Amino acid sequence: MTTKRIDRDFPSSDDPSAAKRRINDIEFPEETLENDGAAAIKLLSLLLQCAEYVATNHLREASTLLSEISEICSPFGSSPERVVAYFAQALQTRVISSYLSGACTPLSEKPLTVVQSQRIFSALQTFNSVSPLIKFSHFTANQAIFQALDGEDSVHIIDLDVMQGLQWPALFHILASRPRKLRSIRITGFGSSSDLLASTGRRLADFASSLNLPFEFHPIEGKIGSLIDPSQLGTRQGEAVVVHWMQHRLYDVTGNDLETLEILRRLKPNLITVVEQELSYDDGGSFLGRFVEALHYYSALFDALGDSLGEESGERFTVEQIVLATEIRNIVAHGGRRRRRMKWKEELNRVGFRPVSLRGNPAMQAGLLLGMLPRNGYTLVEENGTLRLGWKDLSLLTASAWKSQPFD
Repeated sequence: MTTKRIDRDFPSSDDPSAAKRRINDIEFPEETLENDGAAAIKLLSLLLQCAEYVATNHLREASTLLSEISEICSPFGSSPERVVAYFAQALQTRVISSYLSGACTPLSEKPLTVVQSQRIFSALQTFNSVSPLIKFSHFTANQAIFQALDGEDSVHIIDLDVMQGLQWPALFHILASRPRKLRSIRITGFGSSSDLLASTGRRLADFASSLNLPFEFHPIEGKIGSLIDPSQLGTRQGEAVVVHWMQHRLYDVTGNDLETLEILRRLKPNLITVVEQELSYDDGGSFLGRFVEALHYYSALFDALGDSLGEESGERFTVEQIVLATEIRNIVAHGGRRRRRMKWKEELNRVGFRPVSLRGNPAMQAGLLLGMLPRNGYTLVEENGTLRLGWKDLSLLTASAWKSQPFD
């Protein structure tokens, strides 16, 4: 299977000549283009030219190109058309924001309304049903947590973005099957709505009750980076503490990065499980670098969805419009203005956490998950104890685990 790659030597600035040299090097998966030919290549070329205009503040020229793009592509067409349509919408938002002197506030910086949260959570459930990405996150983290809790009978899981708690029933099942029964299992769940957190807590409590697990749910409305002290997490003497963190770009999960890191350092949990998107750009760096990598990344995601779902699929449209388009907008239209993205692996190492290998059961469970797919263009790679889920030759998600360890 042949795949063309994107050049990852991104421009360090938005200088137009440097940007043009890097843009001319960009290539996309042949599978994404093979059925659409010249029309797809033209669309992508127009989009990249438009991004260059935006990067160099030629907003009038960008607006002209965006009008042309909107006439020849649709979020209901082929995979390349859909990708270009949503990236064009994000560029349009950025252009309007520039005209209004930054009046457009990114979703990640506003508290989510209950309606917004419900819409996103419902779309993520759909995503979970049509793609292995969320299942991969759940399976690998649950297996790592299960192994870390061997011999423990009092467990406290801190979920930094609990949403509807879809991950935890599967863990409850395997914990309930242990010969040594749990004395207690608690979940502290962060979220943006007390009503939705309460609903999640009730569902998890009902499920735990059906397995005769002694369960408590502790909701925290807000973000871990906004906590004043780790004591607000309500940890108890003698319980094993696990932190789970599934990163995404739908909204800001943790708040202040440095405060989040300090809370984790002081908490000293038995394990941290992290699932990250494989987007390595710096939010505070070059706009074109961020745009190019995001375009390549989401082209692969759209290609993967299109491989299993047809153009008329309502499920596909829901995932693309609500999940992927929101992330694209937050990266393209709003990223890079107020906040630089933390390099979490480096920072966790710096404050005393050490990696825990996901070889063995976590890797085996991830492999079994991919083996169940009817058409499998997904790839699984184990690298230095982490697991990478990819589409063909492009990594999409990386799962890792960390434990607190004193400095020598």
